Amino acid sequence: MHEYHEHLARLLLEKNRDIPYEKALTWVELLWGDFEATYAKAGHNYMGSEMTEKVVRQWIEHYGSQLHEFVARNPKYKHLLEQDADQSKPH
Repeated sequence: MHEYHEHLARLLLEKNRDIPYEKALTWVELLWGDFEATYAKAGHNYMGSEMTEKVVRQWIEHYGSQLHEFVARNPKYKHLLEQDADQSKPH
C-alpha cells in the first residue's frame, strides 16, 4: 500500500505545485482512508487496494490542483495538514 501512496503523492504534486511532498502524502492517506471507511460504512465488500487507488487517482486528477484550498473551506483536516507548518515556526 505504501507504494500506492507514494505514487499517488507524486501524481498530486504534478497537479498541485502549492504543496510540499509531505502534505501531498498526507492528502493521499486521508483520501485513501476516507474512501475505504465510507465504502465499508455503506456495506460494500472490500474491493482491494487497486479499487481504492483508482478512486483516489480520479479525485486527484479532478481536484488535485485545488486541494490546498480545501482547508480554508473545511476545518475537519486543518490540524493534520497544517501540522508541519506549526512545527517549523520558532518557539
